Amino acid sequence: MPHLGVNIDHVATIRQARGGVEPDPVWAAAEAELGGAAGITIHLREDRRHIQDRDLEILRQTVQVKLNLEMAVTDAMLDVACRAGPNQATLVPEGRQELTTEGGLAVAAQEPRITEAVARLQEAGIVVSHFIDPTDTEIEASARTGAEAIEFHTGEYANAPEGVERDRQLARIVDGAKQAQQLGLTVHAGHGLNYTNVRPVATVGGMVELNIGHSIISRAVFVGLREAVREMVRLIESPLA
Repeated sequence: MPHLGVNIDHVATIRQARGGVEPDPVWAAAEAELGGAAGITIHLREDRRHIQDRDLEILRQTVQVKLNLEMAVTDAMLDVACRAGPNQATLVPEGRQELTTEGGLAVAAQEPRITEAVARLQEAGIVVSHFIDPTDTEIEASARTGAEAIEFHTGEYANAPEGVERDRQLARIVDGAKQAQQLGLTVHAGHGLNYTNVRPVATVGGMVELNIGHSIISRAVFVGLREAVREMVRLIESPLA
């Protein structure tokens, strides 16, 4: 069964709505760890709409599990990542007008640039993953860049109605996972996964890590973050009936 990485961006979103100091994502990370999270994921966006540089600095010192930094492929963000030294950097597309990441990184279209970024991050001792759509083209391009891992964007699966279309999207993830493993890539997945749709993805062969944020933070409003994480861990670890 895959490990759970908890994305705590939305805790920072609530804080930034008032421009104050609470709720603190540093505390959220500690609660998520106590609930069984094997990783903490944050996206330090260029516009700093939620996670701030201060959060990254403190989390790097306090997180006891894997710290995964989602980041755009820019010189400024590469500087930040190499200075902070997270355990993993996940390269993602980033648009100023989007509410959340809307699709996978176009690795094939900018392969030389991404290959350079991968090398720089790895020289700093950081494992690199690409957040991509589960297509042959992007999987193959990701392998050529030298990245150690890929994270499949599961938005189309999560948004598909139950039945034929969702099954088709799941099959894309299954096939992509097989291809990625054949190319030596570690397989992760995330985006739109929640308490009702996570189990099929968790059982995909070779799936190592699931990164989930919005649904866990939403559930935490009612049961607390530690318990919300525990509930998700139990679902991931439970076999399908």
